[in-house]
Amino acid sequence: MSSTTIHPENDMAPAASGGLADPAIDVPRGLKGVIAAETALGDVRGREGFYHYRQYSAVELAEHRRLDEVWHLFVEGDLPDAQQLATFRSRIAEVRATPLPASVVGALPTIAAAKGAGPLDGLRTAVSLLAAAEGFAPVLDLDTHTIVAQGLRIVASMPVLAAALYRAEHGLDVIEPDRSLDWATDYLRMITGATPPEAHARAVERYLVTTIDHGFNASTFTARVIASTGADLGAAITGAIGALSGPLHGGAPSRALDTLDAIGSVDRIDDWVRPRVESGEKMMGFGHAVYRTQDPRSELMHRTAVELGGDLVDFAEVVERRVVEILAELKPGRELYANVEFYAGVVMELAGLPREMFTPTFATSRAIGWVAHVVEQVHAGKIIRPSARYVGPPAPAPLP
Repeated sequence: MSSTTIHPENDMAPAASGGLADPAIDVPRGLKGVIAAETALGDVRGREGFYHYRQYSAVELAEHRRLDEVWHLFVEGDLPDAQQLATFRSRIAEVRATPLPASVVGALPTIAAAKGAGPLDGLRTAVSLLAAAEGFAPVLDLDTHTIVAQGLRIVASMPVLAAALYRAEHGLDVIEPDRSLDWATDYLRMITGATPPEAHARAVERYLVTTIDHGFNASTFTARVIASTGADLGAAITGAIGALSGPLHGGAPSRALDTLDAIGSVDRIDDWVRPRVESGEKMMGFGHAVYRTQDPRSELMHRTAVELGGDLVDFAEVVERRVVEILAELKPGRELYANVEFYAGVVMELAGLPREMFTPTFATSRAIGWVAHVVEQVHAGKIIRPSARYVGPPAPAPLP
C-alpha cells in the first residue's frame, strides 16, 4: 500500500485572541458535543443507550462473537468467514509466538519494582520500551500495512506484558503465553497461574469485546492527537494508556468494587451513599459523560454477572437499585444510572482477576480500537492543533 502523508503545519500561528487566519470558534468546555473528526469505526448514541462497532451492535458482538472475530472487524473492516478467521488467528498466533526483545524482558522486573508504580504504569512503560526496542518509525514515514502489522504486535504483546508485570511485582515466576489458547483463557492463566473455568474466560472475553472502542473518549482522542503529529505508534499507545490511567476514565472498575466493600451490607446503603451524594462526591460506577439512559455495556455485564452468580452479585443488584433511587431523588433530571464499571468490576472479581489488574485489562482490549483510530488519523493527514483563549494579564506589558 502507498504511504499516507501527514502534512506538517506551522505550530507558531498567533493565539486566538491575536487574530488567526481562520477565526476562532468558541466550543463547550471539555469539547462536549464537538465533532472533531470522521470515523468509520463506530459510534455511541447516548440518548438511545446504544453503541456499535462499524455497522454492528457492540453488545450483540460481545454476546455472540469471539474477541478475535471483532478484532478482525476493526483491522480488516468486516467480520471474517471461517477461512478468514483461520488466517487471522494464524497471524495472531505467529505474533504471539515471537519472543519479546531481550531488553524488554530484562527490564520488566525493574519496571515492576518501581516505587509507587502499579501494573498500568508498568504497562505504559513496557509498551514504550517495546516500540523503541523494535524500532517503530514515525507513522509519517510508514504505509498502512506496516502500521497495522505494528498494531498487531503491540496488541498481542500487551496481555503478555500486563500479566508478566503483575507476577514480577508479586515475586511470582512469569508465565509464557500459550499460542494454542484464546486471548481471555491465556490471559487469566498468565496472571493466576491456572487455566480458568470456561465460564470465567467467556465472561472476561465479553468484557474485553465491550471495551474495544467507545467513541472519541479521552484515551482514543489522545492516541489520535499524537498520531496526527506523525509520531510512532508506540508513542500514540503510550499516551493513550496515560489518559486511561485517570480514575474518571479507565480507573473506575476497581473503585466501584471498593464502594461495595465500603458499604458492606444492605442496611448501610443509605447511610453511606446519601451524605456523599449530598456533598457532591462522585459515585464511582454511576453516571456517564454520554449515556442519558441505561449504559448498554452495564446491562450486558449485569447479565454476565448473574450468569456467574453468588452473594456479591445479589448485593451489587441491591446497591445499584438503591443508589439509582437516591441519585434520582437528590439529583433530579440528571438521569444517572450504573455504568459499565459497576458490574464489570463484579464480573472481573468473580473471574479471579486481581483488582489492580482491572484497568490494565481494559487497556489490553481498548488498544485494538486505539490502533484502528491511529490508522484512520494517518489517512486524515491533518495535525490536530486547536486554539486556546488567553485570559491572563494584558500583553505586551513593559518589563520590570
